[in-house]
Amino acid sequence: MDIYGFFNGLLLPIKWVIEAILVGFHWLFTALGMDPAAGLTWVLSIVGLVLVVRAALIPVFVRQIRSQRKMLEVAPQLKKIQDKYRGKKDQYSREAMQRETMELYRKAGTNPFSSCLPLLLQMPIFFSLFAVLNEARPQPDGSFKAGVGFLTQELSEQFGSSSLFGIAPLRHSIQSAMEASPPEVVVIVIAAVMVVIMTATQFITQLQIMSKNQSPEMKASPMYRQQRMLLYILPLVFAFSGFAFPIGVMFYWLTSNVWTMVQQFIVIRNMPTPGSEAALAREARLAKRSRRRMTEDAEALAEAAEAEEPAKPVTTQRQQPVGKNRSKKSGSKKR
Repeated sequence: MDIYGFFNGLLLPIKWVIEAILVGFHWLFTALGMDPAAGLTWVLSIVGLVLVVRAALIPVFVRQIRSQRKMLEVAPQLKKIQDKYRGKKDQYSREAMQRETMELYRKAGTNPFSSCLPLLLQMPIFFSLFAVLNEARPQPDGSFKAGVGFLTQELSEQFGSSSLFGIAPLRHSIQSAMEASPPEVVVIVIAAVMVVIMTATQFITQLQIMSKNQSPEMKASPMYRQQRMLLYILPLVFAFSGFAFPIGVMFYWLTSNVWTMVQQFIVIRNMPTPGSEAALAREARLAKRSRRRMTEDAEALAEAAEAEEPAKPVTTQRQQPVGKNRSKKSGSKKR
């Protein structure tokens, strides 16, 4: 059985959608006056693809946040189950622990795999783009193969022949650049820099979640220790796998990582996990903002009261006239 053909058949609908989005953005940028065969035009089309995909996954991301909140709520109960079966290695105890754990997740309406759902949904798209870019390359006879949908033979040739800055073909990877004769050093350097940036953005995204958006209960759980290990393992996996990814696919990956990093920053700042460092920082910001607003309101009320107070008229005491007879009596008394 041809494994590649099997998976290629499964990815066929996704490849069709990817080609439609890519060609749509390519048409838009071409209509704006950009060179249809330029690498920058296709890079921006890939960036547009990322924006469409990540925007479509926002409901999934919101569901992920809710699931993480529920996982936080059941963390104390989960710890009790783990303490109950601590040190018990027999098969019966393991099965009972697993049953009670799954029942706890079922009642809470969550599961530990929900946090991976956005990544899992992106993987078929990622590999479909890899297949589209991998197939848009010269055939043995020098011709280019059309895609499965909107990517015509002409567009496939433009896509497969496009180069970043005119020197780094989007279809090339570090591996293919090293196998060239002579090796394409510029392509290797550009691809290596992109791998480093992708790995760094992935690490920063996970680090800000682990350091700022975890409650003390979560930090004391075994799950936190596993996530801490993945914090250092996953970037290394991505760094090594980037060795074989074409530059065009790396642009998708890099743009997606930047989106995730910004998205997580906004969520951690505005919707942090209760009890986490980010939640305490948000409460301090809100308290400071409330005090400032109260001060501003008090000053505004004082100014309004001062403006509404009527001005007091300035009056001078009028001197009464003194008659002649009264003046004489006053003089005689003085004598």
